[in-house]
Amino acid sequence: MAIVVNLDVMMAKRRMSSGELALAIGLSQANLSILKTGKARAIRFSTLEAICKALECQPGDILGFEQETEVMEEKKHGQ
Repeated sequence: MAIVVNLDVMMAKRRMSSGELALAIGLSQANLSILKTGKARAIRFSTLEAICKALECQPGDILGFEQETEVMEEKKHGQ
């Protein structure tokens, strides 16, 4: 199973930069980058709540789920 982070998409929709979001939620830009790239192993609910409040969205707008086979196929085809 793979959790997909669509934080960049929501930030673009809200026209908010990484620096602005990091400042708004009290997170370093480095840690926000880890979240955006999907390299984070976990996220605190308080951080998720702050992101949703700042971007005026729902957790499902930021996080998604893809079957492992879909993720593997995308990697094979360079997507």
